[in-house]
This record gives sequence, C-alpha cells and structure tokens, in this order.
Amino acid sequence: METAMIQGGFGAPVAAVEAVPMRYCLYARKSTESEEAQVLSIESQVKEMVALAEKEGLEIVEWKRESHSAKEAGQRPVFNEIIEEIESGKYNGILTWAPDRISRNAGDLGRIVDLMDQGLLKDIRTFGQRFGNNPNEKFLLMILGSQAKLENDQKRINVKRGLRARAEMGLFPGMAPCGYLNDQRKDHTCELVVDPIRATTMKQMFEKVGNERWSGRRVHAWLKNELKFASRTGKALSLSNIYNLLRNPIYCGVFEYPRGSGNWYTGKHQKLISQELFQAVQEKLAEENRPKHKFQDFTFTKLMVCGECGSGITAQEKQKGLASGGLAFYVYYSCCKSKDRACKNPYIREDRLIEQLLALLGEVSIDEIGARHLIEKEVSRYNKLRTAMRDGSEKVKADEMDIRRYAKYLLENGTLPEKRELLSHLKGRIVLKDRKIALEN
Repeated sequence: METAMIQGGFGAPVAAVEAVPMRYCLYARKSTESEEAQVLSIESQVKEMVALAEKEGLEIVEWKRESHSAKEAGQRPVFNEIIEEIESGKYNGILTWAPDRISRNAGDLGRIVDLMDQGLLKDIRTFGQRFGNNPNEKFLLMILGSQAKLENDQKRINVKRGLRARAEMGLFPGMAPCGYLNDQRKDHTCELVVDPIRATTMKQMFEKVGNERWSGRRVHAWLKNELKFASRTGKALSLSNIYNLLRNPIYCGVFEYPRGSGNWYTGKHQKLISQELFQAVQEKLAEENRPKHKFQDFTFTKLMVCGECGSGITAQEKQKGLASGGLAFYVYYSCCKSKDRACKNPYIREDRLIEQLLALLGEVSIDEIGARHLIEKEVSRYNKLRTAMRDGSEKVKADEMDIRRYAKYLLENGTLPEKRELLSHLKGRIVLKDRKIALEN
C-alpha cells in the first residue's frame, strides 16, 4: 500500500498518511464508424486498455461497454451508471481509449469535471494521455472535449446541407415509406424504388378511401383481416400508421423536407397515385376528424329516476353486427350516477322497457283530462285529412275512443313528444330498479 509522508518543520517527518488507493473503471464506447467497425472498435479498445493497465499496474474494478452516441447529454445509460458509481465511491478513476470516448457534448463533460472538482474522480487515463485533478490537465480535457463537440456540430451542418441538396434534386432523404424501398446501390443514394410486394396494396388503400369513401378503421380491418398485410419489418400496420400514410403526399410525387419547414420538392420517384386522388383522400380524412357535437335525445330519459340512488336516467345507442352483414341498433337506459358514482343499478334495453310500460298502463290510473286531450288532437287531425280527401263516411268521435288502447298505441307508434306527453299524465313518477319499472306516487 502506498503512503505519503507529511513533512514537519525544518524537514522533519511528522506523520505517514496512507494514500487513497486508485480503482479504475474501464469504459469502452463505440466509434462513429460503420456498425460492424463499431463492434470491433469496442473490443479493440478493451484489448489496448487492458494491456495499458497491466503495464502501469492499474487496478480495474469495473468493466463498462456502451453503444449509445455521446452527442446528446444524459442519453447514455452506462455513462450515467459510471457517474453514480463514482459518486458512491466504488472507484475513482476512468480508463478509456480517448477523451472523446467519455464525452462529445458540454453537458456530460461538465459532469466529469465537476466530479474532479469534488475530489471524487482523481484520474482519467487514455491510451496516450493522463488527466488528473489539477487546473492545467482539466483545462486540456475540456479543450479536447470541446474539440470533439465542434467536430460533431460541423458534421451535422455538413450532413444537413448534403440532404437539402439531394432534396432539391428530387431525391427523398429519409427512410422509404411503405410501398417504396430505398435504393441500395452506392451511386443511387436517397433514391426510392417501387416495392413490388406492397405498392399495389398501398395504391388500393388510397382508392378505397378516396373513391369508395372507406374510413381509416375499415381500411385497417381490410389490411389486417383480409389481406394479412405486413410492413417490411413483418408487422401489421397500426391504425395510426395507416392515417399517417394516407396523409403522406410522397405517394403523389411530392414531399416536404424537413417536415414542417414548408419547403416542398417534386420527387424523381414513380408516383403511385394522382394528385386528384390524394386530395380526395384528404377531404375524406377531414370529414372523419370533423368534431361531432350531435345531441341525441332519447324518449324516456327525462321521465324516470334511478330506484337505487335517485339519480336521473341516461341512455346510449349501441350497434351490433348481424350474421347477414348488416347492423342492428339498440338503445339502453341506465343510471347517470350523478348522486352516487358507485351506483350498480343495471341497464335495460328500450324494447324491454316499452313492454313493461305497456303492462303498466293497464294497471295504473291515467289523468283522463290530459289523455283525452291527446285523443282529441289526433281525432281532429284524422277528420281533417278525411275532409281533404273528400271521404263522406261518418266522422270519428273522440269521446267514443278507449283511452288505454290509444295510450298503448302512442307508446308503440307515437313520436317522441307524443310519448313524453302521454307519460307525463301518469299519476306518479316512473322508477327504474333492477331492470324493472314501477310507478311511485
């Protein structure tokens, strides 16, 4: 174990203080070369740094490998682990191939220097350099890290300039959308070629929406259930993917780059659809996205209360597919739970409710005056029609009609206002509980 001598006055030794042992983390990160070279680069780094540790007698207590880019601060999980372990005192040195392996951004570089300022990170060893906790070496480390960031920034600017130039040439600078493939030939970079497997299906998808007015959900079901369609990755298209594809103008020969910039270019690739068809698809999608504030009024919602909690009764319409391919629509009534959110009063279907109301009309008292008024209006309308048609038969008299029979007729065949007006003349209120109705005074 190494020790450090502290000198007293006149050079006399006063005490021997044990030096803090150095423990290193070997950190290897991928380079910015091709993917295969990156894997080899990591192993090459490990091999070289192990040889250096053996030569210098360095104790390696942890091995770390990482394949995340160092361009963005805080985005490397393994690097974040190293920071935490240095703070916990697990090791106090880093062994790596070069300074830019540690950081190529100001944020992560600042975290490293801050650990050195706190005395938690005492030494950074690279293949050809050493950085200790002293002003000159920390300054040099920051310069080298800043130089790496400068290279990244310049490279990003050059790449963006090159991609804009390709876009101006009509070449699409990005991953080919479904229905196209990226040309893999080196002298055809950014060129799109038609996917012989999926292009026809993509064209049909646009035609069904634009010409046949299919919805996105129907297209999704068609692709998934009938065609068993899969993307290049072998996965089925999600509903959101389908909508994104239907909104992508690249299929009619134009594209925007960068997206959202307002810079539009005419592509050299082969169009799958016409501009007119693409516009028709956008109009159909706009119809689907138009907010629907339709208020549907149901017959019995304002005439009943919940028998469990006393809340009002609400209703909703549901549709069910039939074996014949059609749709059946049903209305269900249930508690709106305004007074008790946990109310468990079950729903009842409207046709079952009407059956019970018809039975109820044969048992309860009806306001003769109010109900008779309804009959008189109906008879008057009927007699006026007969007069207009010049029917010479004897007119119908309202006082000769049976009130209960007419009430049942209205309940089954009347309009919504007529049904409500009829039930409003019942002497009491209708209570719904456990899918059964009762009349309470």
